[in-house]
Amino acid sequence: MTAGGYTGRALVVDVSATSATGSALELPEPVLRAYLGGVGLGTWLLHRLAPARVDPLAPEAPLVFVFSPLVGTPLTTSAKFAVLAKSPLTGLLTDALASSQFAIAGKLTGHDAIVVRGRAAELSVLLVDADGVRLEPAPELAGMSAAAAEAAAKERFGRGWRTAAIGPAGERGVRYATISHDGRHAGRGGLGAVLGAKNIKAVLVRAGTKVEVADPVAVLAAAKDLRQRSFGPATAKYRELGTLANLLAFNAVSTLPTRNFTAATFAEAPKLAAEELHEMRGVARNSCASCSIGCEHIYSRKGGGSQRMEYENVFALGPLCGVSDPDDVFAASARCDELGIDTISAGGTIAWAMECVERGLIDAPWLTFGDGAALLRALDLIGSREPGLGELLALGSRAAAEVVGHGSIDFAPQVKGLELPGYEPRSLQSMALGLAVNARGADHNRSGAYEADLSGDLDRLSGGPAHVAAAIGTEDRAAVMDSMILCKFLRGVFSEPFEEWAALLRPVTGWDVTADELRATARRIVLAKREFNAREGASAADDALPRRMLDTPLQLGSGRTATLTAERLAAMVAGYYQGRGLDTDGRPAPVDRADLLL
Repeated sequence: MTAGGYTGRALVVDVSATSATGSALELPEPVLRAYLGGVGLGTWLLHRLAPARVDPLAPEAPLVFVFSPLVGTPLTTSAKFAVLAKSPLTGLLTDALASSQFAIAGKLTGHDAIVVRGRAAELSVLLVDADGVRLEPAPELAGMSAAAAEAAAKERFGRGWRTAAIGPAGERGVRYATISHDGRHAGRGGLGAVLGAKNIKAVLVRAGTKVEVADPVAVLAAAKDLRQRSFGPATAKYRELGTLANLLAFNAVSTLPTRNFTAATFAEAPKLAAEELHEMRGVARNSCASCSIGCEHIYSRKGGGSQRMEYENVFALGPLCGVSDPDDVFAASARCDELGIDTISAGGTIAWAMECVERGLIDAPWLTFGDGAALLRALDLIGSREPGLGELLALGSRAAAEVVGHGSIDFAPQVKGLELPGYEPRSLQSMALGLAVNARGADHNRSGAYEADLSGDLDRLSGGPAHVAAAIGTEDRAAVMDSMILCKFLRGVFSEPFEEWAALLRPVTGWDVTADELRATARRIVLAKREFNAREGASAADDALPRRMLDTPLQLGSGRTATLTAERLAAMVAGYYQGRGLDTDGRPAPVDRADLLL
């Protein structure tokens, strides 16, 4: 008998045939308990289904949509799903999380995961429900935005279907293309390019079954309690101003990356701040599916319309590129959504290119810091993969720097090929370690070590053993939240997270899961990611930061500086390896590999 909250099987779909074929892959209960769902289970599936050293854009490379035991329950923020693949941007494992009704409908097709392999003969959509799978040609969707494709799919197939689609950038293989649904995005690492390489414009799912929980009464009681706590002070910032509230706070403590990480403060930050925009342009507040927090803040755009804005897209398309006009930043964010590209990688790659232009390494004199029109023009070139500059920037900053040469890799803002988020490593040194060692690359959601830096409990300008412990702790907590799946904005609600997460899982699954078991689960998931990357060629040399971040002092104002030396980062990485039980090349020991159930 399958545990509550699970179906016990994944659907593996091959879209190469004229009519897609689907087969069931049984998911043994020990595997489900070891990896939970979401990112954890998706990592296990990639180990099993992705051929070693496969080209991420090859037909045989799998793309995995994964649900979780909590999806479909009344627990707040649980309507989330994960998408995983080998990244065309990094060549390593990538995962992205998103919230929408797609998660609930996808699970209620009767599967804990849907795996897509092969390549369709023509641009098509894949439909999955409780009755099976089918492939429908859809050449009329070519070149559409994800939102337009979703609307067209609803018109053609009916409103009972939920859609995850790619924009034109995904069709054209931009290495940081996204997968979108309900206006939200599985954004990082080029998952949209992987789906586009399969000639699939959209995946549609329709609910048609039920998934029972072990103790419905206890689950309902837990849901009521969690919902009540979600209205408390731990989530107030997200309700009142959203993540954009971080902009002025980070600027004040010199950790707002500006002009391709040459500075950590932006004099014109107030023009882009949530406080200013909320007063002048605030339109509405919205929530993800099954969420009681309501962090989404929507602002009016010049000339009509509105745009959802978050800290990361404002940072990447604003200060990082030196752009201060909110209309330009809003327009750039909207353009990224229309094209279907990740805002962080787009902004980071364009900021790198702007510096290359300054240095005379790229011949595009129009592409300068602070020019909003140039930013929009660059985005259009990327989305169309225009020969020349567009084709170059569509590769991402690391691969583009390898083409340009002349030491431009030293200031390409990436780790393992993934562009850095809006956190300056030199002034947040727990986060510096988290960014360097994360399996996904430069990521703030799988390693939220900035929390420790900003807590005041340690010296954020001088990394050491306490910073290593903080990075490991936040990475472990993220691994469980991303696999159960729960929104990270709930993290402050839990005073004893592993205990409380176990208490949520017990009535759903019927397992006697404990806090210590979940701690072991977290470690297993982190190690399984590293083991996948090692299989794909990653080594200790990849656990690093761009040379610009090392030994180059960062001006903090009032004559103060922050420096992250290469020796200090190396010592923290070595401490991380020791804390994780890794060998000197950053790989799990044989005894740990056996525990991975791979």
